[in-house]
Amino acid sequence: MDGASLSADTDPAPLFSPYPLGGGELSNRFVMAPMTRQFSPGGVPSADVAAYYARRAAHVGLIITEGTYIDHPSAGSSDRVPRFFGADALAGWSAVARAVHAAGGHIVPQLWHLGATRTAGTPPYPHAPVLSPSGVRADGTSVGEPASAADLDAVVASFVRAARDARLAGFDGVELHGAHGYLLDQFFWPRTNRRTDDYGGSPASRARLGAEVVAAIRAEVGAEFPVLYRYSQWKGGQFDARVADTPGGLEQLLTPLVDAGVSVVHVSTRRYWLPAFDGSPLTLAGWTKKLTGLPVIAIGSVGVAQAFRGEGEQPAPTPSLAPLLELFDRGEFDLVGLGRALLSEPAWPTKVRDGRLTEIRPYDKADETRLT
Repeated sequence: MDGASLSADTDPAPLFSPYPLGGGELSNRFVMAPMTRQFSPGGVPSADVAAYYARRAAHVGLIITEGTYIDHPSAGSSDRVPRFFGADALAGWSAVARAVHAAGGHIVPQLWHLGATRTAGTPPYPHAPVLSPSGVRADGTSVGEPASAADLDAVVASFVRAARDARLAGFDGVELHGAHGYLLDQFFWPRTNRRTDDYGGSPASRARLGAEVVAAIRAEVGAEFPVLYRYSQWKGGQFDARVADTPGGLEQLLTPLVDAGVSVVHVSTRRYWLPAFDGSPLTLAGWTKKLTGLPVIAIGSVGVAQAFRGEGEQPAPTPSLAPLLELFDRGEFDLVGLGRALLSEPAWPTKVRDGRLTEIRPYDKADETRLT
């Protein structure tokens, strides 16, 4: 979707109103979504990474970093994805936060554990076992033994250390990656969570680990430090996956997270405008807002024509901001996630605000291979 495709007669002003977060105020409603870049050799974000985020900080209200590995040995699978532990990596992240703040932005790191999607034998800890709810991948193949209670306690403690270090490094909050088929999401999804203990079975039990992580972080960082939680129905390679088939099931999953102290829910869809359940026009973001009462980030093909990993699919039927603004006006969400559009055009929101639509550089998949 290039700039000329956006509706020139749509007033985007509502999306440029400020929004409170924690003790600060976001300059507008746009959020840079987390996107794995793999430009951190040895897991350490460099000055190039800081500059990449800083270039976008003046244009979006909030930046959520690419996923960063917590210090649990089974969390990661690459030595080019950044770590959120170790003096070298934390010094790099502190420099990123300073650069973003100097540009007038706000930033939170996304904290990540791969779970069953991790490849055994990979860095940063090649000898660590793959950890998962039930010892199975989404396709049913085995990845080892189910996580023990002690394993899960260690995971919770690892997330807490990362959140503590984020606050010390000057970040404006944290986001937990509970989407797309990674560890916390593997507990949400019955296909990967076959447990019969307190972490499996009912929706509330499947949400228990995520809620324990949130509650433990909240106890460590206090009431005012924002804790965002990202979730999705779809998984990587499983676009028809569903963690909840009804609004009631979704409410049972989300309520423990609300009770534990989540500040903002980040609802990841591939197309933000699609209804979530039969019989209602509400989107997944809209249902999340209705059921939780919390601030909600909506994301899914804003500013681009094709759905994420949707090559060959039909593009969005209405390549304009009008549907986004209509849903925003209806109160279905508070903040708007931008992903691929920002890879190619750091100033996307500002150019939309100023009506400089023909100046917007359209998303180019080649930009996924460089820090533009």
